[in-house]
Amino acid sequence: METLEETDLCFPEIFNASCRKQKHSHSEAVLIYIVMPFTSLLTVTLNLLVIVSIAHFKQLHTPTNLLLLSLACSDFFVGVLLCFHILISDGCWALGNLMCGLFNIVDFTCTSASVGTMVLISVDRYVAICDPLRYSTKITVSRVTTCIWLCWVCSILYNGLLMTENLKQLDRYISCIGECVIVINSLAGVADTIFTFIAPVTAIIVLYMRVFMVAVTQARAMRSQITSITLSGAVSAKKSELKAARTLGVVIVVFLTCLCPYFISSLVGEDSSFNVTSVPLQNWLIGFNSCLNPVIYALCYPWYRNSVKIIITFKIFQSDTCDAKVL
Repeated sequence: METLEETDLCFPEIFNASCRKQKHSHSEAVLIYIVMPFTSLLTVTLNLLVIVSIAHFKQLHTPTNLLLLSLACSDFFVGVLLCFHILISDGCWALGNLMCGLFNIVDFTCTSASVGTMVLISVDRYVAICDPLRYSTKITVSRVTTCIWLCWVCSILYNGLLMTENLKQLDRYISCIGECVIVINSLAGVADTIFTFIAPVTAIIVLYMRVFMVAVTQARAMRSQITSITLSGAVSAKKSELKAARTLGVVIVVFLTCLCPYFISSLVGEDSSFNVTSVPLQNWLIGFNSCLNPVIYALCYPWYRNSVKIIITFKIFQSDTCDAKVL
């Protein structure tokens, strides 16, 4: 019969070197074993519907929707990773140090790609509202596709570089077997916070403040029945563009609200230590944000609701459904 000490260890066979299993309070247990699995499943399912919808229906192949596709891809992986966090919620990592490093790179890359995509969405809305006449020539499918690829490639290279020291010596910061921890020095931590949070958030806020000001001006002009020219003399954006700006503005506000705790906790003392084998509240908040985005689309975009109906009724397998009108 095992002793209490043995049952508390991740690997009882290596008694002296094994990490201890984490104990959870009642509220933590509810979050880990009930709320997080539901959030993970819902996040993966809803974002998969977004991915299939935009990828399949040709009518949805617009620059703005391609940005939503990129965001849905990062949200999908966040949902998968959230499920992975649940599996290791007892604090025991059994996949080795190499997989620990790769897991962290994928996790950080998804977050960086999400932030980068949000910046691209802000730029897209800025041009659509503030310079509508030249939107179709400035923002094209090919240019947006190139920007998306650059965003993901730069995220992978950046996070790989950020974790170089951890990957060189995989067990450098491991205090016991069963632990998965990534440590980033203070200088790299500050740089990471600036480049992946402060700078992008500042750009997003500045761009959307400008969008908000122009949208208010155009709304007043429309109410005054001057729909072709705004008070500043610029051509008004379409109502659909204004609605898209409001919808994506909600997405951005929710995104920033959910990610603030994650980035605030990224700098602790002299070194930043990220322990994968713990399940802090900020992990769930990131997953919850990724789950909320498709819900916002469902409430605001008829094309998403129409696409989902076709998908869940299996009509998507019929011939020529990619040319179906969903707008």
